[in-house]
Amino acid sequence: MSAVPPLLDRVAETVGAAIARTHPDAAGADPVVRRSARADFQSNAALSLAKRLHLGPGTLAGGLAQALTDPDERLLGEVSVSGPGFLNLTVADRPLWEQVAARLADDRLGVGAPEDGRRTLVDYSAPNIAKELHVGHLRTTIIGDSLVRVLRFLGAEVVRVNHVGDWGTQFGMLIQYLDEHPDQQWRGESAVSALDARYKAARALFEADPAFADRSRARVVALQSGDPATLARWREIVAESERAFAAVYARLGVLLTATDSVGESFYNPMLADTVAELVAAGIAEVSDGALVVFSTEATGPDGRPVPLMLRKRDGRYGYDTTDLAAIRYRITELGARRLLYVTDSRQTLHFRLVFETARRAGWSGDGIEAEHVAFGTVLGPDGRPFQTRAGGTVRLTALLDDAVAAARAVVAEKNPDMPEEELTEIAEIAGIGAVKYADLSTSRVKDYTFDPQRMVAFTGNTGVYLQYAHARIHSILRKAENATGTVDPTIAPQPAERALALRLDAYGGTVIEVADTLEPHRLCGYLYDLARDFTAFYDTCPVLSAPHPVRDNRIALCGLTARTLAHGLGLLGITAPDRM
Repeated sequence: MSAVPPLLDRVAETVGAAIARTHPDAAGADPVVRRSARADFQSNAALSLAKRLHLGPGTLAGGLAQALTDPDERLLGEVSVSGPGFLNLTVADRPLWEQVAARLADDRLGVGAPEDGRRTLVDYSAPNIAKELHVGHLRTTIIGDSLVRVLRFLGAEVVRVNHVGDWGTQFGMLIQYLDEHPDQQWRGESAVSALDARYKAARALFEADPAFADRSRARVVALQSGDPATLARWREIVAESERAFAAVYARLGVLLTATDSVGESFYNPMLADTVAELVAAGIAEVSDGALVVFSTEATGPDGRPVPLMLRKRDGRYGYDTTDLAAIRYRITELGARRLLYVTDSRQTLHFRLVFETARRAGWSGDGIEAEHVAFGTVLGPDGRPFQTRAGGTVRLTALLDDAVAAARAVVAEKNPDMPEEELTEIAEIAGIGAVKYADLSTSRVKDYTFDPQRMVAFTGNTGVYLQYAHARIHSILRKAENATGTVDPTIAPQPAERALALRLDAYGGTVIEVADTLEPHRLCGYLYDLARDFTAFYDTCPVLSAPHPVRDNRIALCGLTARTLAHGLGLLGITAPDRM
C-alpha cells in the first residue's frame, strides 16, 4: 500500500495553499508548521512573512485564519490567532480518526520508502580474529545494526560489512607460537578465549626473544606468499573466530552473519593498484621516504597538512591503505551510493582523510555520500572507560550476563509465581533489550555509563519499560478477545485520545529522521513518549468497559500503539514480548 501522508505534512500543505490564495506573491513560502502545546499544530508563517509582505504579523495571521476556516476546508476543525501572529491549528475529528484507520490498515503503518533502491553500505562491529568481542564492540554493533534495520525498512538496498581484522604481523606471531607449542590446546567451545591468551603469550615472547621474533616475521612472509601449511592454520583460526562471533551476534539479536565478514586480507591484493592509481592521479607524494597523501583540508597542531600514510618507508602498507582500497572497491565494484562507517569518535580524523582522498581520486562524487557515524565511549561506574578491576578489557558476553542477571532479579520480583523456564526466557529478552536500549537512547556522540540496575528498571526511559508497555497492551487486547477495532470517525475524541492519535501519526516522520541524521536516539525518544501517551490515555479513557462504538475506537488505538511499539523496537533490534 502507498504511504499515508502524516498530518503534519497535510497541515503544512493546507497552510501553504492558504498563503498562496491570499498572497500569490508569497506562494511557495515555508508554512513553518510544527507540533504545539496550545493546539495540535502551530504555524509561524505570519511572523516570517510579515516584513516581506509589508503587513503586521497579527493582520497577516488573521487573514490566513479566515482562509483556513473556509467551509470547503475539511482538514482543520479550529483555527485561532495568539500572540504576535501565531496560528493555532486543530485537526478536525473525522480526518484525525481516518488517519488512525489508514495506518492501522497498512502493513507498513503508513510509512513510505524514501530510500527506495539506494544501495547503502554499512560497515560495523569489526572485531579482530583470534580475539574476543569486548566492550569496545558494543556500540558499533548495536548502532550499526539499528541503522541497517531502519534503512532497509525505508527501502534502501543495504549491504552489511563486518570489516574484521584478519591480517598482519600478529598472525605470523600467533601461528608460529601455536606451531611451537602443540601441547597448548585451543580448539573447542572456548577457542577464541584460548587464542586470545595464546596471542598475549606470543606477544610477550616476541618482545623478549629476538629469535622467536625473527621466526614470526618469517611466518608473516609465508602467510602473505600463500604457504599452504600457514594458510591452513590461518583459515582454521579465522573459522573458529567466526563461530565465536556468530554466537555473540545471535545472542545480541543482530543481523550480521559470517557472509557479511570481509577481512582486511580481502583487500590485500588491491593495495598496490590503489596506491598506483593515487600516484598516477598526482595525489600521492614521497615524504621522508614514505608515500603519503597530504590533506588539503585538515591541518595538525603545527599548522601543516595532515598526511594519510599509503606506504611506509620499509615498503609495508597499513590500515590507511586498506581503508582506501576498501572504499574504492565498495564504490566502483559494489556500487554503493551511501557508505556509513560506524566506528568510535577517535577515528574521526582518519575517516575524514580517507573520504577526502576518495573524492580527490574521483572514486566518490555527485550522488555518493560517505559518512563517519561516530560514537562515544561506554563508561564504568567510576565514570571512566569500562574496564575490569585489573584494568583489562571487559568481554562483551560478561556485560550481557550482568544485564540478564539484573533483569532476572527484577522480573522475578514482579512475577514471583512465574515458571522457571518462562523467567529465564523473559530475563534474556529483557536483559539484552535493556543493553541495546541504554546504548541507542543515548545520543551516539556522547559517552554513557553501563549500569545494569538502571537499565532493567520497569519505570523510566528504559527498554524494559517499553517492552512491558507493549505486553500490557496485548493483555488488554486479549481481554478484548483480540478485536481489531473498527474506527468510527464521527466520535469526538477525548484529549488523551487525540494526543495518542497525533503521536502515532508522527511515527513515519521519526523513522525517516533517523535515516537522515543517523541518530537512533530520536526513535527511542519517540517510543518512550508514545508509551507515556498511551499510559495517559489508558488512565483516563476506559477501553473494555466503554460503550460501542467508543470501545471500538479505543481498541483501534490500542492495536495501533502495540504495532507501532513492536515495530519501532524491532528497528532498534529489540524484542517486544506479548507477555512479561
